[in-house]
Amino acid sequence: MDNNALLSLSQYHPVIIEGMGSYDSRDPEVVASRVSAQLKSHWDSNRLHKPKLIVTQGDPLEARGISAITPRIASALGISRGLVCLDEEIADYHSLHADRDNVIVELRYSQLAQVLNERQPGAIQQLEAVVGRSIEQKNHQRRGLGKAPLKAYFRDFALLQEVTKAACRQLCGGITVAHTTRDIHEFSVTSFYTVGLELGWIAPEDIVTYAPSVRA
Repeated sequence: MDNNALLSLSQYHPVIIEGMGSYDSRDPEVVASRVSAQLKSHWDSNRLHKPKLIVTQGDPLEARGISAITPRIASALGISRGLVCLDEEIADYHSLHADRDNVIVELRYSQLAQVLNERQPGAIQQLEAVVGRSIEQKNHQRRGLGKAPLKAYFRDFALLQEVTKAACRQLCGGITVAHTTRDIHEFSVTSFYTVGLELGWIAPEDIVTYAPSVRA
């Protein structure tokens, strides 16, 4: 385990931005501006004692969606970014295509999974079980709608999403999670955020819910 990267991460307050991918048709500048304003308001009411770091999860840079919104938020708030990718044996393409602009700390899924398991033995096994049940429920819904099951990679990215948040929260002593949309699609990777809440790894007060302006 790269303890230097973990030590570096622990010096920050992690900020996770969750939302739609490149299919998001909205102007990323407008959404980023709105989320940035909401984050500032949230932190005005919840004073932090560490510098902030936006932690991303390997999304390749796109013209729209989360990978376009996140760097704009970082720029608006004047903060750097961290990066967590799936290990090569899980998805060899993931790290390769990740956006590394303004990234000062980089880790792999396995490193944060180990942190979580060391602090809460059996945590990953528990998470895998809950994610598995959630996928079964979603696929049952999809069958009723005449849709194909979720792709296999949904499991990997749901685990990455929830392990990143839970481990960052434990390692750093807190977290802020901001959503870029109020209407989270029930079959999206983002929708698995409810798993972290169910397990008690993320608290409702950690989440900044998106409140659109007139334009967004």
